[in-house]
Amino acid sequence: MKTRFLFKLLLITTALLAIAGCKFEGKRPVVKIGYMLCNSEQETMQRFLPMTRYLSDKVGVDFVAVPVQTADFEKSFKNGEFTFTHTNSYIYIVLRENHGLQLLATEKRGNFGSRSAGAIIARKGSGIEKLADIRGKTMGFGPMLAPTGYLAEYDLMLAAGINPETDLAHYTIPSGTNKHEKLIYGVLYGMYDVAAAPILDLEIMIKEQRISADDFVILAQSKPIPYCTFGVAKGTDPALVKKVREALLSLKPSDVVELNGEELKVMKAAWIDGYEVLSDSDYDPIREMAKRVNMPPYQKL
Repeated sequence: MKTRFLFKLLLITTALLAIAGCKFEGKRPVVKIGYMLCNSEQETMQRFLPMTRYLSDKVGVDFVAVPVQTADFEKSFKNGEFTFTHTNSYIYIVLRENHGLQLLATEKRGNFGSRSAGAIIARKGSGIEKLADIRGKTMGFGPMLAPTGYLAEYDLMLAAGINPETDLAHYTIPSGTNKHEKLIYGVLYGMYDVAAAPILDLEIMIKEQRISADDFVILAQSKPIPYCTFGVAKGTDPALVKKVREALLSLKPSDVVELNGEELKVMKAAWIDGYEVLSDSDYDPIREMAKRVNMPPYQKL
């Protein structure tokens, strides 16, 4: 009798454990998205936590946002700390070449849509009217891994026969956050003679009436190149990749999510105008720039 009771108890316990196991397995999978920090972690999370929630709701997966410093991004991706990536277009190329990152969608923002451009600017009335005039002058660059704040401008100078390492009085990269804005203001208020300035930043600051287009001379401007990019690790479930891409492409200005008790418009929070699918070959101009400037992943000693 006692043996039969223990046997029944064992069956019940096994059944309960099986049910519990099914419930656990039925939970939504957790997938991490690495977001490259643009200015600060706080700003990046304010922008993209609503996007992360939107993707979770649309795809049926619990996405987790992982803020990552630009300099640490490749190492973190290589270590498998996240599956999906949101970076500038240059970092996309580095991860593509070195680790097989797959292109998912390209962000649209501003007059160039899914593309942006880099420019070299001077203050109007400074006597610097053309690119050749910058020899012997001081210059401010954006972060070295910024495609339209460093790479494009460095390439423009080399194409004009100007070596930034020897033909300038000196150049510098400002510290801290909001480097692109600091460069534009730096030219306006005389900290630098010339500066590298993403066209998008100029466009936004002019639109917000923080500066005037009449304050500056554009000495050179690159061709438009792809803007910020969503990528995904190779080998990721194709069905999941398809759902995420479709969710990004279907994003509308009216789409909202609830976050911390507040209803937020996803596109407005992220400062974007949507997404579109480009081909990897659309990124070739950036590859060519990196080769000419001798930057990773094509750097030669």
